[in-house]
Amino acid sequence: MALQIDAVTLFPQMFAAVSECGISGRAFARGHAELQLWNPRDFTADNHRTTDDRPYGGGPGMVMLAEPLAAALDAAQQRQQQKGVARPHRIYLSPQGRPLDHARVMRLAEQPGLILLAGRYEGVDQRLLDEYIDETISIGDYVLSGGELAAMVVIDAIIRQLPGVLGDAGSAQQDSFVNGLLDYPHYTRPEVYRGVTVPSVLTGGNHALIQRWRLQQSLLLTRKHRPDLLAKRGMSAAETHLLAECRQDNQPD
Repeated sequence: MALQIDAVTLFPQMFAAVSECGISGRAFARGHAELQLWNPRDFTADNHRTTDDRPYGGGPGMVMLAEPLAAALDAAQQRQQQKGVARPHRIYLSPQGRPLDHARVMRLAEQPGLILLAGRYEGVDQRLLDEYIDETISIGDYVLSGGELAAMVVIDAIIRQLPGVLGDAGSAQQDSFVNGLLDYPHYTRPEVYRGVTVPSVLTGGNHALIQRWRLQQSLLLTRKHRPDLLAKRGMSAAETHLLAECRQDNQPD
């Protein structure tokens, strides 16, 4: 069954970036996943289609109302149940959530259905979040104008993990962070570009040496740019030896 994704958003037109473009767009077109968008303004009862109000206790900005969001979330869940998803996993996108990482993406990709709530303004009435939301996810320690971009990041990251989505079945397994390391450098034609030659190991045809070089480069880049990943992941004796070789050869890292 295709992965079912519903998103509750005040700006459904923004999601064309994932529903119509690139790998995710092709995945939706080919039936690997289905995306349904719900605008909470369509679930309001007043002429102004109001979805926000001033916060109790005062303060700047507005807070999204619980009632139209609840109605939109209910509609999304009913749609998924009609598609055979008994209980979709409901996610709120917020910088207050736990950071999105590869392990979490893989867990979400195993879900039959997801409902994403993209907040706006100063936030969402907490009572709505307490009743409806299973998980809050952040894509970084910064504030966006709304949760739409974060929701699209989650969708794109998950879609590429679905079976059959990528042309090369091994592509997803070789992405950065899959093994806890940053990706190695990539090269293509021409062999010499502005006086810089592709590393000879990549043109030599020895696949064992190529794999060894790629792991070594991943370790080097991770140590340089994301030492926190190495500290969290740790290194095997063989990987430690690879890094030691780089120091002995005075290679830049």
